[in-house]
Amino acid sequence: MRDFDFLVIGSGPGGQKAAIAAAKLGRRVAVVDRPDMVGGVSIHTGTIPSKTLREAVLYLTGLTQRDLYGQSYRLKEDITVADLTARTQHVVGREVDVIRSQLSRNHVSLFAGTGRFVDDHTVALREVTGNEKLLTADNIVIATGTRPARPATVEFDELTVLDSDNVLNLERVPRSMVIVGAGVIGMEYASMFAALGSKITVVEQRPGMLDFCDVEVIESLKYHLRDLAVTFRFGETVAAVERHARGTLTVLESGKKIPADAVMYSAGRQGLTDDLDLDRAGLSADRRGRIKVDEHYRTEVPHIYAVGDVIGFPALAATSMEQGRTAAYHACGEPVARMHDLQPIGIYTIPEISFIGKTEDQLTEERVPFEVGVSRYRELARGQIIGDSHGMLKLLVSPDDRKLLGVHCFGTGATELIHIGQSVMGCGGTVDYLVDAVFNYPTLAESYKVAALDATNKIRQIDRLRD
Repeated sequence: MRDFDFLVIGSGPGGQKAAIAAAKLGRRVAVVDRPDMVGGVSIHTGTIPSKTLREAVLYLTGLTQRDLYGQSYRLKEDITVADLTARTQHVVGREVDVIRSQLSRNHVSLFAGTGRFVDDHTVALREVTGNEKLLTADNIVIATGTRPARPATVEFDELTVLDSDNVLNLERVPRSMVIVGAGVIGMEYASMFAALGSKITVVEQRPGMLDFCDVEVIESLKYHLRDLAVTFRFGETVAAVERHARGTLTVLESGKKIPADAVMYSAGRQGLTDDLDLDRAGLSADRRGRIKVDEHYRTEVPHIYAVGDVIGFPALAATSMEQGRTAAYHACGEPVARMHDLQPIGIYTIPEISFIGKTEDQLTEERVPFEVGVSRYRELARGQIIGDSHGMLKLLVSPDDRKLLGVHCFGTGATELIHIGQSVMGCGGTVDYLVDAVFNYPTLAESYKVAALDATNKIRQIDRLRD
């Protein structure tokens, strides 16, 4: 008899939910993770600290209140790193306690250390003391997550040349900063530091940023970031980063030189699989350290599963949790529905972006007819009350069956607001439901009714011409 029915390597969102789901089904479960990383990257250097930092930035700078109280409004004049990290450390500490409590309550054994495969049913646990012990299990879940990819040509010192995991260790708020990479993480940090008053330059080798989002939304984000003195260098590649006594100098392939206090690289992520000895379990990873899985999150070895960022896209905490639960149910022979194709995407820039379904460009490319309904926060009483005059909600509606094809939101509360659209789409509802529904007043949710009326009025105009 093996030590456990279920062994999970990694305690991030995916691993944690897999372990708890299996425990709820009456299995003997164990989780292996480093003692300082309970909760994974998500809790310690990724999702939770970066989103908490964003809240601290918005609160201390008073940025979101300036439409009401004037452009010079600021809650605290000289914001220090200590001001920002105090809130972050508090939240991270509480979240780690919650995770430890959940695992303990569900009788999940938590082993402190790192794991590597000895064979396809055995993991060697290296404890902090250096001792090794063998753990055997019927089913194993790999949920080791990722680390920031670091170009070999760049010398990181974690003080002036940083990646997204150690940007939180800055000793002071930089007066100027170069961010290499205009992906989700890069743009979130660009927003935050720009709000703090840092002069930000974003360098991206592609011709644009966040190209999977709605074009109008990205144009709005660019406008707001430029308003915060962010400079964009699209179609540019970094040739070298020089460290000097008084800061850094980023040299681009085009010959441009950008002086700054600090440089942050946000150029993708690398799966944490190097030290797992995957070959001993009959597995392998691609050059980005990612493991291939089927629709049930099974690897090539049927009793070994992989979930979360280590399997690649979409690499979101929310989807990782669902992958973990789904993998556990499948391993335990429990019926489980396949994860819904409709996944909301949330990007915590300033302002927030969130969307679900198709973009206008995708629908145009697929030759699918659609009508657009738009609501702007400045036309809503709630928008005026909170001082958000630039937010917007966009509905893409099929004129044939009146179903929602996509929902795109930009502004305060976008990542919360999107779930109304998700529910309507997931249940196969139509735009008429939103037209007829009564929303609390004054709320941002009312934007759904305004956008729905806009879309149906346009559809009605077309129908009248045909009569």
